[in-house]
Amino acid sequence: MTATLKLTHNTIGAEVRRGTYQAEVDGKPAGAVELNQTIAIPIEAGRHTLRLRSGRNSSRTKTFDVAEGEVISFRCSGKSILPVFLLSFVVPSLALSLTRE
Repeated sequence: MTATLKLTHNTIGAEVRRGTYQAEVDGKPAGAVELNQTIAIPIEAGRHTLRLRSGRNSSRTKTFDVAEGEVISFRCSGKSILPVFLLSFVVPSLALSLTRE
């Protein structure tokens, strides 16, 4: 039996980085999520890593555990406070946020 990873690309207000985000689970391409869309990715139970990419921009890598039959959800966005937004031009892994719901 497998588990499900749900990714929602949603934001409140204006977002500069509106493009499609490519999801990587355990370092392998797993799908793409567009603005105001949600995708469900079947994964095996156990420990996994999740990272988003959009060109040179990315999120930090998140590690999570999931049990069989469980649904784990993350919300992603390209919106951040001004100092982090400016710093993301030097540190691309700060450009996209990934929050567990």
